[in-house]
Amino acid sequence: MYRPNKLVILDRDGVINHDSDAFIKSLDEWVPYPSSIKAIARLSQAGWAVAVATNQSGIARGYYSEAVLEAIHERLRHLVHQAGGEIAHIAYCPHGPDDQCACRKPLPGLLEQIRQTLGLNTLTGSWMVGDSLRDLQAGKPLGCHPVLVRTGKGSSTEEKGEGLGNAEVFDDLAAFVDWLLASEERAT
Repeated sequence: MYRPNKLVILDRDGVINHDSDAFIKSLDEWVPYPSSIKAIARLSQAGWAVAVATNQSGIARGYYSEAVLEAIHERLRHLVHQAGGEIAHIAYCPHGPDDQCACRKPLPGLLEQIRQTLGLNTLTGSWMVGDSLRDLQAGKPLGCHPVLVRTGKGSSTEEKGEGLGNAEVFDDLAAFVDWLLASEERAT
């Protein structure tokens, strides 16, 4: 069983891989940041569970299928495994912005799915890492520590500054992982 204070939840596009305003519609268009793959592996090796919570409205819009999405996620799992890590769960919302679902971030439905799948009573003390305000907002009602990365849409989110509250801000996922693991080491 996982411990919630040893869980990092990641947004996908803009955090793990390059983002695109035209959507990531194929395996060829999915280009991971090499430093993110290594960072996920480092978290796993240090005893952290890593999960992904990603809005994928391109499915509802007809831009790509769930089979394409699964191929992308299988590639992600494979790369992380090759680097010595593991992804505990990937939760995605296939709905569009007007579908009134309970899972699309900024709603906390995807994080609730992660909590249930991992058998956790709470997510309080977990980390929610994203490049947009809605990522951070999804974790807030569940007690997640918010982290903004400047990759993807993160720099423009930081420039707007609205709603960031007490979010930690880092250049990328690797910089956050460096900080988190160093903080953990100092605390022991």
